[in-house]
Amino acid sequence: MGAGALRAVARRHGIRPTKSLGQNFLIDPNLARAIAAEAGVGPGDRVVEVGAGLGSLTMALAATGAQVLAIEFDRALIPALTEVVGSAGNVRILHADATKLDWPSTLGDAGAWTLCANLPYNVAVPVVMEVLASAPAVQRLVVMVQREVGERLAATPGDQHYGAVSVKVAYRARATITRRVPSTVFWPKPSVDSVVVRLDRLPSPAVDVDAASLWRVVDGAFAERRKTMRNALRRLDLPATEADAILIATGVSASARPEELDLGTFAAIASAVPA
Repeated sequence: MGAGALRAVARRHGIRPTKSLGQNFLIDPNLARAIAAEAGVGPGDRVVEVGAGLGSLTMALAATGAQVLAIEFDRALIPALTEVVGSAGNVRILHADATKLDWPSTLGDAGAWTLCANLPYNVAVPVVMEVLASAPAVQRLVVMVQREVGERLAATPGDQHYGAVSVKVAYRARATITRRVPSTVFWPKPSVDSVVVRLDRLPSPAVDVDAASLWRVVDGAFAERRKTMRNALRRLDLPATEADAILIATGVSASARPEELDLGTFAAIASAVPA
């Protein structure tokens, strides 16, 4: 839907965007269609949309012929979303909190899904990380998020926004920023621009290492930005001599910073750290 149609639906249902829920509704139908195209779905495919809102992206996804599960947390939006969806037989609306969803039960075990969504800032990272971790049926994610969030998801070593989230994404998926999105395509207009990120799930984790050990090292390393890996290992209660020995064995300088290390290096360190 365009801006006029969307605002008209909102007026009929007494809806005003809620800042606390991060509601910025998409009002550019061309962009909605472009995002649906980037999701690469069509008849016979299944798409789950998080934060369906007033249905702009929902209807673009439905137009591809895919079966769409539209999840919306704000109960006040459900009547308006139902009106927009109308008689579309390939859309099912689910009122639920995506941050608390039992993803395997919701999606079932009948085959692969694609997640496509315009995600609010405050839930974008939790939703993406939870889906990657606990919803293997979702093979691809195409999400529109605030620019800083998107850069965190897709960052590589040395990038400004590279951190624990970037490493955890790389463990399970290949992430690419596919387009930049101006703030003018939203109502209300946010103060920052957005990006669309595509994440393609890897057939198996990118490194063969105990995940709990890996996240212990990664989370500890990025707990304090700009600290050295030697200090990071010391925070794991390792004696200085043992921390130094692990870094020497894995070919990492004691003065190296976490922002410089890739997933494979973190995996090597995690494998050497005692449980």
